[in-house]
Amino acid sequence: MRTENRIEIGFLLFDGFPMACLTSVIEPLRAANEIAGQEAFLWSLISENGQKVQSSAGVGFEAERSLAACKDIDIIFLLSSPTSVFDNPSFGNGALRSLGRHGTVLGGISAGVFPLVRSGVMQGHPVSVHWCYEAAFEAEFPDMDARSEVIVRDASRTTVSGAAAGFDLALHLIQDRLGGDVAHEVACWFQHPMMRGAGVQQQVPRATAPDTGDNLPPLVSRSVALFAAHMSEPISVAEVAQQMGVTPRQIERAFKQATSQSPSHYYRAMRMKAARQMVVYTKDPIPQIASAVGYGSVAPLVTHYRAAFGLSPSEDRRRINRFRVEDNAPLPSI
Repeated sequence: MRTENRIEIGFLLFDGFPMACLTSVIEPLRAANEIAGQEAFLWSLISENGQKVQSSAGVGFEAERSLAACKDIDIIFLLSSPTSVFDNPSFGNGALRSLGRHGTVLGGISAGVFPLVRSGVMQGHPVSVHWCYEAAFEAEFPDMDARSEVIVRDASRTTVSGAAAGFDLALHLIQDRLGGDVAHEVACWFQHPMMRGAGVQQQVPRATAPDTGDNLPPLVSRSVALFAAHMSEPISVAEVAQQMGVTPRQIERAFKQATSQSPSHYYRAMRMKAARQMVVYTKDPIPQIASAVGYGSVAPLVTHYRAAFGLSPSEDRRRINRFRVEDNAPLPSI
């Protein structure tokens, strides 16, 4: 039952969900209750039908209630793998939409945004998408407002990009309910140095991916933005130069100086990064992935993919899923 004195949060779990995303929210809420000396926050584990759920690490979790028994919960966060769906999509998606209409705040943590968006409750709401899922998310939901911020919140929807962002979210919930002093003490308990909020961008590993553009010179950053906007229909360096009123040679020099790569090689690395996300986190056929990153056929994609990662897209997909019973299943969530 909703009261002004406490907030009840439900975690709707799907098989393959990441445990870290669950504990990173629950633990700071538990600490806040202890520090404040009151049950400011309650939480429960939910599954579609009240069934046991297995995490991505193979640890089983007993659900405390089914989705049908969640009308009294204030906030529900979905935790899942990227391809998680309800056993009964008509019921599950309808239940989420009904909860949203009746005042429950809905959200997703990391890959939990995928079933959240599939349910239809995120129309008109921006979504925080983890960098490793961005190409897969864009391929499935091209019309959604996907953002790279670690937390995206409004009055009725909340999405966060991963486990550490889940901790930040918990601190915001604590600050909203119990004040900044309690939130700060909780952060100190866990040696969490900074509470990130709206507008903070995700950190992306530079060793495995091209720079996102945040720390690049303006000419290079603007070129990267044009490259990113033309994944399925590639743009030439000459066309980029024309749009920006400079010469191709200027762009070549700027890229070499800032990234030690030519713009064409940098662009190809961006396309390979996107292709690998779709290979790993979707079930899209390889020809469809080739088209999505601007190749008219599979052969050149395979050549460039092998050069980048040491194996073909099909080999990569089989390697990733070699321990799975079902072929073409996704990696566990982050």
